[in-house]
Amino acid sequence: MEDLTQFRLETRAWLEENCPPAMRTPARGEKDATWGGRNPVYAHPDQKVWMDRMGARGWTVPDWPRAYGGGGLSPAETKILREEMARLQCRNPLNSFGISMLGPALLKYGTEEQKLEHLPKIARGEIRWCQGYSEPNAGSDLAGLQTSAEDKGDHFLVNGQKVWTSYADQADWIFCLVRTDKSTKQGGISFLLFDMASEGVSTKPILLISGYSPFCETFFDNVKVPKANLLGELNKGWDVAKYLLGHEREMISGMGLGGGGGNVLVEDALAAIGRDAQGRLADPLLRANIAVFEVRARAFAAMSERFIDELKAGRAHPAQPSMMKYYGTELNKARHELVMAAGGSDALEWESTASQGGAKPRAWLRTKANSIEGGTSEIQLNIIAKRILDLPS
Repeated sequence: MEDLTQFRLETRAWLEENCPPAMRTPARGEKDATWGGRNPVYAHPDQKVWMDRMGARGWTVPDWPRAYGGGGLSPAETKILREEMARLQCRNPLNSFGISMLGPALLKYGTEEQKLEHLPKIARGEIRWCQGYSEPNAGSDLAGLQTSAEDKGDHFLVNGQKVWTSYADQADWIFCLVRTDKSTKQGGISFLLFDMASEGVSTKPILLISGYSPFCETFFDNVKVPKANLLGELNKGWDVAKYLLGHEREMISGMGLGGGGGNVLVEDALAAIGRDAQGRLADPLLRANIAVFEVRARAFAAMSERFIDELKAGRAHPAQPSMMKYYGTELNKARHELVMAAGGSDALEWESTASQGGAKPRAWLRTKANSIEGGTSEIQLNIIAKRILDLPS
């Protein structure tokens, strides 16, 4: 305990000295997120400063081994780091599908060469990844995918299409499910890694009702992928895919804890509605709804902390990520509903400078996709019903 107390004091001092003031305010939108990559875009120069400082210390992935760019921290030390970052309201230094999804799969299934090649670059924010899973005819039935990878001796030749590929037009590399055996369904899938700059790769953005386009269609036309880029065993990519999906659902569930919680909601509501004679939010119904949300958010935070500890220790129930994903999704949608309720008709404004280009309504509309991405809410509820409640199919 003395060692952990000393670690907390040292961590607190380092964060206070190194986290720029601009990175101690809640992120207000997607542009405030730091994604890194070969061609990064920063809304504020301190985003790169903060990412680089945390990356140099290994604290973008504090619980990864030092050999792979991580901090080598124990679970208890990692928890302390998260607590101290929350105390100072430090932003996440790096948003990355490489960290939240691919990294755990590489650590479990990757060769030593693959780990040394990819993990340090992920940790430092040098490469931005996207996920090639869903296809036009293989969404909820992911195992029905048809994108093929033909064995050509020293390489695979990949042909096919993916859809709903988040940020494919901005990503540097893709982790992709492909069919290497047509005689069986789950047993004929392999897991490949390849550069989005490869000849034959193209993307086309999909416009959403929010007016933004994080999703893309992604096309592969005779793309050559070296055999060394096969993650796991040939035709056993479904095992890798399922493992990664658990971490993706954990990541998506984290949206339920984002946005600064009730404090930001109250600030926005006070700005729109004002205070009553007692100094409280003037709308009593909205005030009560925000209080209910805050209770739900705190309960979810406690559940998430327990589930994540169990997941990292290998003691989690296989359906726990589905529980987290479903509840986190609903909580995130509820937050944005309250933001819209607080703003009234003004919150529907779409294009003005005052509304930051309609940031609130666009974000609210974007949350509607939360119930679909990473496995639909209906699929998650089916998993929970069958695997936790033991209900019949």
